[in-house]
Amino acid sequence: MRQDPRPLLSRRTLIGGIAAGAVAAAAQSAPARAEKNKTRKPSKLVPGDLVVVPAPGGPTTAAAVARGIAILEGWGLRVELTEHALDTYGWLSAPDADRLADLQYALDHSEAKAVMTARGGYGTTRIIDEVDFDGLEDHPKLIVGYSDITALHLAVHHHTGLSSLHSPMVAWSSNNTAATAESLRTALMTADPVVLQRDPLEPTAAVEVPGTATGLLYGGNLSLLDAEPDDNHLPDLEDAILFIEDTDESRYKIDGMLTRFTRAGHFDGLAGIAVGQFTPYEHDEYTEGEWTMNEVLMDRLGGLGIPVLGGLKVGHGLDPRVMPLGSEAVLDTDAGTLTIEAAVAD
Repeated sequence: MRQDPRPLLSRRTLIGGIAAGAVAAAAQSAPARAEKNKTRKPSKLVPGDLVVVPAPGGPTTAAAVARGIAILEGWGLRVELTEHALDTYGWLSAPDADRLADLQYALDHSEAKAVMTARGGYGTTRIIDEVDFDGLEDHPKLIVGYSDITALHLAVHHHTGLSSLHSPMVAWSSNNTAATAESLRTALMTADPVVLQRDPLEPTAAVEVPGTATGLLYGGNLSLLDAEPDDNHLPDLEDAILFIEDTDESRYKIDGMLTRFTRAGHFDGLAGIAVGQFTPYEHDEYTEGEWTMNEVLMDRLGGLGIPVLGGLKVGHGLDPRVMPLGSEAVLDTDAGTLTIEAAVAD
């Protein structure tokens, strides 16, 4: 995947009522899964709470960050940028040691209630194995981000069991809308369930295998899930719902990533799959046969024998929504919904 607009750098190259009722029903089967994956929730944010902003991946601009800060401050939140959040070092925001120090500072911060990354891009995987997560045990906080930040979500779930938010970041993209912002505010500052509705206009809306599924929701960017070495931080996916999205990846590479997941047994015992936005890759190396992205997704996912729901407005596309991760969820293809417990507690 590639969030950075520079044309020759892709991430793969660099890496090598109803809602409450549904969630309440799912929660009846949650204790065993929670015990298995150690799930717990940080507190919701309230006006006056502090959000710390590191940039563990790629660089961004002060103007984009200022747009996001203005939104957060408009909700009464305080924002602190880490020392190197606005630096640039090649395709990274800063050298590894500086990005690691900034991320560690944010995670350990005794006052912060959330760590919302400045941007994704590439670079979190270069430092994630050096991060100490003990500070989150003493001072639990909400982790907010997506794309390259999938690596951080996975590590946080693995080491602490804390729920988190797959969400646009502080460097506010032009893809984001007022509805995106409201989705973020609700997910940060209320304990209301999140209901994601299949959008018939989303290109992946046709990706579907009928059925219902209940389980803890994990996942994120498919490239980052695929890049996790030796399943280092992958959660236990048995009886779970897996969410996937990606951007700027060729169809044959998506085929390859899903094939590796199958061969590694990651789909074994999975309860269901939720599919978000797969934004186009402009220069697909393989055009023979002219498979569409949806055909690739159905070819690899359609025969797993589990429900699959596509068309969710979550990912790198237009008008995205915020999605809790590590929370109990109900997937229902008849209703076209993914209903998720809040990532935060009252």
